[in-house]
Amino acid sequence: MRAVEGHAIDLAVEPFGWLLLVIFIVGYYFIAAEEKYHINKAKPALFTGTLLFMLLGGYYAYNGLNMAVFENEIAHLILEIAEIFFFLFVAMTYIEALIERNVFNALKEKLISRGYGYRQLFWVTGVMAFFISPVADNLTTALILSTVLITIDKTNKAFLVPAAINIVVAANAGGAWSPFGDITTLMAWTANKGTFIDFIFLFPSAIIGWVITAFLLSRFVPEDHPVKEVEGSAEDNKILKGGRVIIFMGVMTIALAVISKQIMHLPPMWGMLFGLSVLKLYAYTLKRHHDVDIQIYSSVSKIENDTLLFFFGILAAVGALHFAGFLGHAVKLYDMFSPTAVNIGVG
Repeated sequence: MRAVEGHAIDLAVEPFGWLLLVIFIVGYYFIAAEEKYHINKAKPALFTGTLLFMLLGGYYAYNGLNMAVFENEIAHLILEIAEIFFFLFVAMTYIEALIERNVFNALKEKLISRGYGYRQLFWVTGVMAFFISPVADNLTTALILSTVLITIDKTNKAFLVPAAINIVVAANAGGAWSPFGDITTLMAWTANKGTFIDFIFLFPSAIIGWVITAFLLSRFVPEDHPVKEVEGSAEDNKILKGGRVIIFMGVMTIALAVISKQIMHLPPMWGMLFGLSVLKLYAYTLKRHHDVDIQIYSSVSKIENDTLLFFFGILAAVGALHFAGFLGHAVKLYDMFSPTAVNIGVG
């Protein structure tokens, strides 16, 4: 058995390929059943993704196959993962910096001071998620607004659960009608799979899908009002020095990520990392001239590393299935049906 020169062999028709698929399915099962087994989903994801490629590397080496093909696939995959990894790393760092500058406490106070009840907060945060995610991205939007929810009420699960689901649905729906609202839409746009206007045409279906889901979820939200906690200091409920500048810098960093990709043909993470460097320089300036310590390095240490490792593992696992030939067969299966039927089936 030999690989075609310059191309990976199709392992989807080989027993070894079936073994890879079984490992993927078992790993995915433990990811989906993390609550049942009390295991963080990053653990099975990382284990599955790294194991699959180690098995693939061993298989190619043992059978004397073209290792250059395998090395090229690994290099390509690492670049793809690094783009997402560093994008999320910077986004999470900004979120932690905003938390440190009391931005979310101030936003919480603003919402509660207006007398909003739980249901009104449910709809307000949903609308914010729907319209922020097309400008930023759905993951960052969901992280930010979910943080706001937790600062409003940490204990009321009857409010938190449906409101958090609503934010995720709204952020994903909002990101779907923007080329840079989601990693997937950005990839489709840069690959010339659709124009900017093509994505805008998705707005009606996106907002209808979210509103219907939100309406159903809202029926489970309590009608009373959150208890306004008075902690004795007005300082606790206002944005600290530098917070508003960091908000602006965060928006500009997202914009730079898009500009660096579309105009300068750099990976989006390049613009994000540049934005991170500006944030660090700004923190240095505040410390030197105003004796204000934002503690960016402390913010970096608070990042949810398991989230980043989960993305690494799951992308590596899917990349292994692609290299083994399974995704190629899936594409052929899609070609047997109409685009509408495929979209409905995948959804």
